[in-house]
Amino acid sequence: MQEQNMTWTQTYLHDYKEGMGAFREHMPEVSHKFDEFTQECFKEGELSKKDKQLMALGISIVAQDEYCMIYHTKGCVDQGATEKEILEACGVAAAFGGGAALSQAVTLVQDAYMDLTSTVN
Repeated sequence: MQEQNMTWTQTYLHDYKEGMGAFREHMPEVSHKFDEFTQECFKEGELSKKDKQLMALGISIVAQDEYCMIYHTKGCVDQGATEKEILEACGVAAAFGGGAALSQAVTLVQDAYMDLTSTVN
């Protein structure tokens, strides 16, 4: 996919993947262990994969981590979360994180959701 044809969310996700690729080259053991750990954390268990993505989205909003907000918004979409479920998770994050969290939820997360669900990937 040529960069000029990517949506802004695809560009963010591409930048993240490139950064992780460079990190893997320099720190393969750490990268591998981190990947194993996160795969274990996000697998189906007592909580569904969708619930875990919604939790991660809320945490990323409170942490003000834009790359993770986009990454986990995509994770929510990929796991079948509805717009209302995503916005409810955003509301919980705002209740905990205040105005800064709400500002991210009403801008970046909503924009990412619209971009991810209105394009053919």
